[in-house]
Amino acid sequence: MAARFHRIPALVLASMLPAAAIAADLTISAAASLTNAFRDLAPLFESANPGTRVQLNFGASGALLQQIIQGAPVDVFASADQETMDQAHRQGLVQASQRRDFVSNSLTVIVPATAAKVPAAVADLAGPAYARIAIGLPASVPVGRYTRGELEAAHLWAAIEPKMIGANNVRQALDYVARGEVDAGFVYATDAALMPGKVRVALTVPTARPILYPVAPLAAAPNAAMAQRFAEFLVSPEAQAVLARYGFGKP
Repeated sequence: MAARFHRIPALVLASMLPAAAIAADLTISAAASLTNAFRDLAPLFESANPGTRVQLNFGASGALLQQIIQGAPVDVFASADQETMDQAHRQGLVQASQRRDFVSNSLTVIVPATAAKVPAAVADLAGPAYARIAIGLPASVPVGRYTRGELEAAHLWAAIEPKMIGANNVRQALDYVARGEVDAGFVYATDAALMPGKVRVALTVPTARPILYPVAPLAAAPNAAMAQRFAEFLVSPEAQAVLARYGFGKP
């Protein structure tokens, strides 16, 4: 399921609201794994900035970037990986000087809570007990890229790729496991923690590269000043406390 905007088209909105109200809107496109935390952060930011209305758009980082490239009116982009933000920078969509890492995460293997067998090592997933494995699509989903990178480094990708059930974002991979539609899946630790009664964490998978989330205001942000303020807000003690509550680590 591709990330989608749920907002009134800009031209229609412009005809309905005064200029001041339009200027106060702040649209944040953020990686799906940030959904719960950002839903808590939005009202805190609005309270500290009266008159500002935060609109949240979640999805796979790659899909969000494509929306921005195609002209979606986004103020702030928060990606789950460096590569996607690098692409945004190469296309002139963000400035390097305004980009910052604001949280970290870790990669895990999860299984349904009712699973009779739990892998003791990633190599176990190559065995016949695990026929269907949820993995984010590496082309557009950062968790899928991290997964593929670690499996290739362990010489396991060739054995596991044929079992892959592709997920359009990390939350879809989580849902596949929670519903018992797959035997295992790769998700972030923060996502696994959301469904303790439906999934079990079997393994934490060390990654060669730290999983760091960058954020940046868009160079063409409709509300540039407030976009910069939101990016700065994410590294504030108040915001970091909320993010920590959802399992995110310091950058």
